[in-house]
Amino acid sequence: MMDMMESQTMTDRQKQFARQMRAQPTAAERVLWQRLRHDIARVGSHFRRQALVGPFIVDFASRGAKLVIELDGGQHQWQQASDAQRTRHIEKAGYRVLRFWNHDVLGNLEGVLSEIRRVLPPTPDPSPQGGGESRQRAPRLSRKGRN
Repeated sequence: MMDMMESQTMTDRQKQFARQMRAQPTAAERVLWQRLRHDIARVGSHFRRQALVGPFIVDFASRGAKLVIELDGGQHQWQQASDAQRTRHIEKAGYRVLRFWNHDVLGNLEGVLSEIRRVLPPTPDPSPQGGGESRQRAPRLSRKGRN
């Protein structure tokens, strides 16, 4: 059964706001988005930008991994109480929330990515029986050589 928080759809106003945020990302959002798209290849870790989780539009969300990533600029120093309430609300919907300061993304991107990888589900190991690999077949004998 789909969670009530996840089944909500964006209002026209939210869609417009999300579009605007995607079109005008911060420098930190732009840098992290490139790396999330190209370097974080884990099963179920497809990320979306400016995605709806409950009544909130979050910076990045992976529905499969149930992970939300929020990037905070300087204004968040003065809204820590509302950020904490927002985080609790998102966690009640079953998501884990990671928050990073913009300056951490810009100054320590590898450390941020390492933390994201740490909380994502691991990529399953290939099958011990050789799963989908192509195998070389022994050459077929002609009908004459079969006896």
